[in-house]
Amino acid sequence: MATIGTLSASASRATRRKAITAIVMVVLAGAIAIDTKVVTIGGEEDLRQQAFDPDRFGQQEFPRIQEYVAGKAPEAEALARELAADKSAAIAAHGTMAGAFPVMPVTFTGTVGAGKSGIFSVAVEGLPEGTGVRVQTGPAINGTELRDITGDIAFGAFKNQIEYQNAGAGINRAMTAAVLDGLDREALTGRTITVTGAFTMINPRNWLVTPVALEVQ
Repeated sequence: MATIGTLSASASRATRRKAITAIVMVVLAGAIAIDTKVVTIGGEEDLRQQAFDPDRFGQQEFPRIQEYVAGKAPEAEALARELAADKSAAIAAHGTMAGAFPVMPVTFTGTVGAGKSGIFSVAVEGLPEGTGVRVQTGPAINGTELRDITGDIAFGAFKNQIEYQNAGAGINRAMTAAVLDGLDREALTGRTITVTGAFTMINPRNWLVTPVALEVQ
């Protein structure tokens, strides 16, 4: 009888262990379910988890950048006067600081002069003597003016410096596709163009403008 009692106690303990194990498994399964995030393929969360795509980023951001610059850009003649009268005030009124230098929006109409590597000088009436204006027309667009002009595309939103630089390049490519596609650069010299864009003001008398809009008249 003692042997039977011992076996019965052992069986009871085994049953309790199985029951406890089952309860633990249920609790763990519940915890995993609570902590698990369902990601829909192609959804917003899925896109965020994918590798950064600078061209998709550029296509998303360029329309609002274009609208921002068009809404803020002063006429070149007026901007030049403001810079000559009080550079700090002109920067505060129109510019966005990007590191050590401001990025300035501007709009102008002028006659296209000589060009090299897609960069053309533009003669704009009313500018002070010695102030030169050039415009980038591609195919390669350099600089980060379009990335920096709004002031809200910050380095901290990206994984590293490479992603941040690639974001600027993606915006430039989106602009090229939207604004400069089909532009006949070989026939630009001597034509009248109207440009709205942005430039980094390293030298107040030397503006290299990246366009957000360019019309050949």
